[in-house]
Amino acid sequence: MTTTLRPTGPIQQGADGARARTYDVCDNGRPVGAVGIHTDPLFGPSAGVLHSLRIEEPARRRGRGTIAALAAEEVLRGWGCTQVRLVAPAGNEAARRLAGVLGYTERSRNMAKPIRGAAPALPDGSTGRPMTGQEFAAWAATCVEAYAQDWIEQGVPEDQARRKSETDHATALPDGMATEGMRFHVLVHGDAVVGHVWVARHGTPEGEPTGYVFDVEVREEYRGRGHGRALMHHAENLTLDAGLDVLGLHVFASNTPALRLYESLGYGTTQYNLAKAL
Repeated sequence: MTTTLRPTGPIQQGADGARARTYDVCDNGRPVGAVGIHTDPLFGPSAGVLHSLRIEEPARRRGRGTIAALAAEEVLRGWGCTQVRLVAPAGNEAARRLAGVLGYTERSRNMAKPIRGAAPALPDGSTGRPMTGQEFAAWAATCVEAYAQDWIEQGVPEDQARRKSETDHATALPDGMATEGMRFHVLVHGDAVVGHVWVARHGTPEGEPTGYVFDVEVREEYRGRGHGRALMHHAENLTLDAGLDVLGLHVFASNTPALRLYESLGYGTTQYNLAKAL
């Protein structure tokens, strides 16, 4: 058995240097599947994505998928990529097992929760209110750098992390605080602002509108007192107020306290985001 990749067409190149190509996975010259790769528009041309891999049922369980993925990674190396990522939908255990064999590790996951009714009331002494313009300006002054540092801590090269952060914020907030569908609130406990949450009107890949928590944080000196749970309850009510009944979020795999909080609140994983260095 000889498993090889055969291009299905020329490399597709974008004006910003992005590349994409699909290949037939061949067994002794006969197509038995397909694999697709591209460079990552979020992290830049030195980051690759293994975005699809399919082996036909009669040809499975013989190592062809592993060989095809490794060959695709070699192509990405030739393009100058230093990292590659893939998405494994929740429930696709075969994809996660293959990723583990290939040396991918979980970088983060996406989670979501159906909102069935109003969240529990905020604790006594706590209230939520919209950010003031001054509070938003203070947040905006540090948010890009803080988010980039989050990615750097996950092993993402600095240039890729900064591009990701800058692109995400520019895309999500073209009009700053006035961007349609965005709500920035703070949690006040007593006389102190103890944290904030950014909730947006978002969309699933299928086009269904949902709520989405882009950012939630409790100030360091107030952590461990239940304010994170209160902020998430507030986010759920903001989602309901917007006429939406699902709230999604993204969390880094290394953030164990946040993962435990979200699971305890009823959030379920929708996809695993896996990566490896090339």
